[in-house]
Amino acid sequence: MNRILTLGFSPCPNDCFIFDALLHGKVDTEGLKFKPVIEDVEALNKKAFKAKLDVSKLSFFTYAQLQNKYSLLDSGSALGFGVGPLVVAAADSPLPKGVRGLSDIGIKLRIAIPGKNTTANLLFSLAFPKIKNKVEMLFSEIEDAVLKGKVDAGVIIHESRFTYKQKGLKKIIDLGEWWEKKTKSPIPLGGIAIKNTYPKDIQKKVERTIRRSIKFAFANPGSSKGFIKKHAQTMDEEVIKQHIDLYVNKYSISLGEKGRKAVSILLKKIDNINI
Repeated sequence: MNRILTLGFSPCPNDCFIFDALLHGKVDTEGLKFKPVIEDVEALNKKAFKAKLDVSKLSFFTYAQLQNKYSLLDSGSALGFGVGPLVVAAADSPLPKGVRGLSDIGIKLRIAIPGKNTTANLLFSLAFPKIKNKVEMLFSEIEDAVLKGKVDAGVIIHESRFTYKQKGLKKIIDLGEWWEKKTKSPIPLGGIAIKNTYPKDIQKKVERTIRRSIKFAFANPGSSKGFIKKHAQTMDEEVIKQHIDLYVNKYSISLGEKGRKAVSILLKKIDNINI
């Protein structure tokens, strides 16, 4: 009998690109079958705290808190240079750019975040430890909330990185660039984790299957288009391409020594922060 594992991932183009082949019989899954659970990353984070998913995409901030329940797989992660979340405000906002300027007045601001347990919130908290007035909302609602004045600024992720300018927003700070300058390492955003209760041979099977799925996607870039468009927030093909090119890279195939070091640096930072 084939083993069926619940597999949580987001509807974003990069995740659909990664998991299309393994879900649709395009690669060898070594006898494993997967039941997809496609939700916003913060919803997946919350499910992981209750151990509801066998395998799941998790923000690295969430993974850091759940290492007693989940093990990080070597394949499937989203990390790299130039991939970090952005803090944005309305184009006519008087907010100054940069860490120092925003820190000076930040305690008075209302900031939209895409979830308490996201790496985006972690990075914002590391950069602006004094700013506590945060409003959690779905990542796809943050741009509009900023534009309508419901919040003073927002931390945006995913497709929003490519659309904020045309919507009338301006960048206050790139939290990824801030992290890179501070640590000289890529920023770990999210990884794929599996319940610790599964034996090592199953964990390695899942890891190999995900890696196989990614390599198939790279070799056959048109194969996953239908699956991606079915779930993407945006239907703009250029935005979808930019999204995948940015978030699926060599670290997705294997974290490697540099990727594992970057995760280690992030985990150490978390030990010293109170969010």
